Amino acid sequence: MSNAHREKLIVALSSVGAAIALTSLKLIVALLTGSLGILAEAAHSGLDLVAALMTLFAIRVADRPADKTHNYGHSKIENLSAFFEAGLLMLTACWIIYEAVSRLISHQDLLDVSIWAFVVMLTSIAVDATRSRALLRVARKLGSQALEADALHFRTDIWSSSVVIAGLLIVYLTNIFHLPSWLKQADAVAALVVSLIVILISSRLARDTIDALLDRAPVELLDQWKESISRLPGVTEVRRIRIRRAGNKFFADVIITAPRTYSFEQTHELTERVERATMEQTRAVTQHGDIDVVVHVEPAISPEETVVEQIHYLAERQGVHAHDIHVREVGEKLEADFDIEVQEDMDLHTAHDVATRLEDAVLQSNHRLRRVTTHLEAPNNRVVQRQDVTVQYRNMANDICHIADEIAGPGSAHDVHLYRSLFATADLKASQAAARVPLDLVLHATFDAQAHLSQVHIWAEEIKRALRRAYPQLESITIHTEPPEQ
Repeated sequence: MSNAHREKLIVALSSVGAAIALTSLKLIVALLTGSLGILAEAAHSGLDLVAALMTLFAIRVADRPADKTHNYGHSKIENLSAFFEAGLLMLTACWIIYEAVSRLISHQDLLDVSIWAFVVMLTSIAVDATRSRALLRVARKLGSQALEADALHFRTDIWSSSVVIAGLLIVYLTNIFHLPSWLKQADAVAALVVSLIVILISSRLARDTIDALLDRAPVELLDQWKESISRLPGVTEVRRIRIRRAGNKFFADVIITAPRTYSFEQTHELTERVERATMEQTRAVTQHGDIDVVVHVEPAISPEETVVEQIHYLAERQGVHAHDIHVREVGEKLEADFDIEVQEDMDLHTAHDVATRLEDAVLQSNHRLRRVTTHLEAPNNRVVQRQDVTVQYRNMANDICHIADEIAGPGSAHDVHLYRSLFATADLKASQAAARVPLDLVLHATFDAQAHLSQVHIWAEEIKRALRRAYPQLESITIHTEPPEQ
């Protein structure tokens, strides 16, 4: 049993004990004095006892975890318990009103005011005040709606007991000072006031419980959620928020739109920000309310979306990858050309159809574009077998560094690696291999740390062209650009 659940049970059990004591005491004094006001209070306390027992039962059941048949947990039992409490209180209040009106009409004087009547009512107020504070403290600490309703009952008892004391006091003073006889009906009037208080509180409680049972959404919380979520970076629109409450737990589903160019990781991070925002807003309304939020994200065009991002997104939708994208502004129109990677075993006719569909989609997505040109590429996804032959080609490696340094600066090129296929002829001389056997090159080059990346790319491409002129047998050239070491 958790500490929170244990604390709720202890305070609920203490309320049951207090309700038993007060009901018994009021009933005995009411029968001895004939006070209809005290009898009304006894009935009220009796129903408080029933309510306390229902609250105890509801708390024991409500804290059970969700299971196969109750996916949202068992917290609704608290709302159902409160609804029955309100019904019982209203029935009792109606009976007290009937009795009070009958006594007022018949002018019956069955009241025997004694010191015990005042003692029991003052004791009732003291117990009610103590229990109300204890219940309210735990209810607010743990967010228990059932305990909060129980605390409300005890606070109601304080006011109703005060009204009964006033009625008894008026009757007592009437007997001592021989005041007008109609003042002796103050007890019945006090019973009417108590009943009206009970009906008022019960109707409010019934309304709240019915709202919870019918899943009425908290409008203020909805507005706060929508405003908070809409301010989050990446959220382009809040399309729908639905909230239902069970006990102190909120269940919600939120539908938002986000830029369609977001990656899966970015979208997931956005949903977590939405969850944190809803948690903070709910904590501002109810400090201990628990929240279960499901966030659904729908892709949408963002006002900040660039042409390059549009091309990337549309290409991925068609199952191809676009890269090396160039966008030009010619007059008042735009032109774009880029490379797309298709399956390497695809024939030209099929690949051209894929490229044409992508070009049409790009043109339709942006009316400023008037021309789109694509270059087909077949990516090599195979793992090739190679051996490092840098030692055998040491002179070639030194010459490669010299060529790179002429463009990037002295000492720039380093960490050179040359690779040859495992299936190349092993008995070729180095000079023959250098001229005939295809090689792969990996080269590291150092550039100014403050240089723009676009300029570094130009230098790297210039190095590649120079190396291919010097060594046409180089199949692939990879240049790793880096700033100087600190």
